[in-house]
Amino acid sequence: MTRALALWLGGAAVLTALGVGLWDGTNLAGAVVAAGWSVTAAGCQLVGRPAVARWAVLVAALQAAAAIWTDVVPVAVAGWLAFALALPDGELRSVPRRAIAALAAVLGVGLSVLTGPPSLHGLAAVLAAATGAAGIILRCGAASPRQRAALQWTGAGLLLAGSAGATLIGLYLLLGVPADPLTWLVVALVVVPVGALLGHVPSTAHVGDKALLEAVVAAGFTVMIASVYLVVVLGLGRLPEAGERDLLVSSMAAALVVAVLAFPLRVRLLATARAITGRGGVPPEEVLATFGARMSRAVPFDELLLQLAESLKAAMAPAGAEIWVGSDGVLHRTLSVPELPTARLELNERERIVVGRTRVGGASWLAVWMPGLLVEGAGPIRVAPAAHLGELLGLIVVRRPVDAPPFSEADDQVLVQLGRQVGLALHNMRLDSALQASLDELRRRNEELQASRLRIVTAADAARRAIERDLHDGAQQHLVALSVKLSLAGEIIAEEPATTGNLFDELRADVQGTIAALRELAHGVYPPLLRNHGLDHALRSAARRSPLPCSVSVDLPRRYSEEIEAAVYFCCLEAIQNAGKHAGADAAITVELEATGGTLRFEVADDGTGFATGDAGHGFVNMRDRLGAIGGSLTVESDLGAGTRIRGEIPVPPG
Repeated sequence: MTRALALWLGGAAVLTALGVGLWDGTNLAGAVVAAGWSVTAAGCQLVGRPAVARWAVLVAALQAAAAIWTDVVPVAVAGWLAFALALPDGELRSVPRRAIAALAAVLGVGLSVLTGPPSLHGLAAVLAAATGAAGIILRCGAASPRQRAALQWTGAGLLLAGSAGATLIGLYLLLGVPADPLTWLVVALVVVPVGALLGHVPSTAHVGDKALLEAVVAAGFTVMIASVYLVVVLGLGRLPEAGERDLLVSSMAAALVVAVLAFPLRVRLLATARAITGRGGVPPEEVLATFGARMSRAVPFDELLLQLAESLKAAMAPAGAEIWVGSDGVLHRTLSVPELPTARLELNERERIVVGRTRVGGASWLAVWMPGLLVEGAGPIRVAPAAHLGELLGLIVVRRPVDAPPFSEADDQVLVQLGRQVGLALHNMRLDSALQASLDELRRRNEELQASRLRIVTAADAARRAIERDLHDGAQQHLVALSVKLSLAGEIIAEEPATTGNLFDELRADVQGTIAALRELAHGVYPPLLRNHGLDHALRSAARRSPLPCSVSVDLPRRYSEEIEAAVYFCCLEAIQNAGKHAGADAAITVELEATGGTLRFEVADDGTGFATGDAGHGFVNMRDRLGAIGGSLTVESDLGAGTRIRGEIPVPPG
């Protein structure tokens, strides 16, 4: 239904536009261009590009209006520019493109209302064409292959229209022909919607780069011929007379025809010569040279392989060409011409080594090492491994019909060279992927390191504040009370010496309490047992202070650095304290330490209530930061009702 509607609307628009032109012959050229845009709109709707079709309908309507009322030509020019900016998908995605389109629309309406001179309209058209071409060029680099094809075809149309316009203006200024250049200038614009349509039709879109290349060549020849004849006219020192003008125009037309037909005629003659000599098609050496040239450009790798397969089919593999890619002996058919379903090929270690070291193989060799690639009743086949330093990274498979001649030595040599180049390209692509993964990992670790540093600074500040508070609320209060009692003792000794005994007993108890408070505070900062006797004694002392039963097992061959022992001790202490708070009154705790194979491991486990690991709190973050600072790692395992296990690993230097 949609296709029928698109065809009906396209046909109606074409007939309406041509009817307008025939009704007023002076505007026939504008009507022809409007008809071209109508055909483009219908074609884009048929191939599933409705957004592009809507823009083409808008331009067709504006162009038809301009064919009737010349005052609205600037608005039509703004529509052309908006269409170019909306390519390749028919959407003005970026803010600059939307701003330029809006500004062009405002200026177009302003020029139409002010009814400026035709020269101003022409200047607006030139500026719009330059802006649209610049936008197409800027978007080509980041576009996908399909999007790039649409941009290239439209660019080719703009280039051809521009070169035709420049040639017509030059002819008119020098020779006075054609008599009505404006009509021909407008007619030349019809190649732009034609190019835009061909860029979205699947059967022609894939040759967008070739179309742009041919357009550049044709435009270059046209400009060159016009320049040569301009020199001739300047050499005469005067404008040609009537007879000279006819001769000059005829010779220019003949030169232009020769220039246009030279390249396709040369290709046809070479093909005929190869057919006579038995070497039809594209020479294999040209495939190798073309692939090497494309590798040196910034061509996407998938497009590069597709172009290689198409070139191989045209040059030496009429029955088809395939590209297989993979690693570790597992290969996948990435693409093929003609298109075949995806397939998988697995090679064992011996097959992978043999295939990776082979230059090129035929049917007999495939029957031994890769029989899965053989097709019963098929014609000649060649397989060139794509390897790098003996590592198999892919395959190039080419096939010929049953009645075709066998592959020659030159064909095999080309396949060998192509296999090496494809292998190098695949190796470089893997290196790029690995480098990108390493960069992502480094970026992630850098973010974690910055967050860890911030947490460490914050924790250090909090620890200082806690020490200050403990000193103020604990030891300092004891010392203040001691000072008051000492003052009181001095007064009592002077007045009632007999009552000083009890007072000195209280002072002695206060001093012992102050000493105990300071010892407890120092123990929390860095336990003396850990410094003097190591992890075994320090952890057993911490276990005795635990509110839950706690057993400790330490199997360490020696003492370690203060950083390692402090990290292990405080992590275990944090885990013991967490278990005491949250495991439940009936739970028991076990602490185990051992060192094997250059790694110190600890585990704190309880058989309590457990928790969901997604609910891990700030304490686990502190533990990970402590271990991460010395290259260690922490693992937390817990489930509701199944207890909790906290494991840590730290690499330690050999003793």
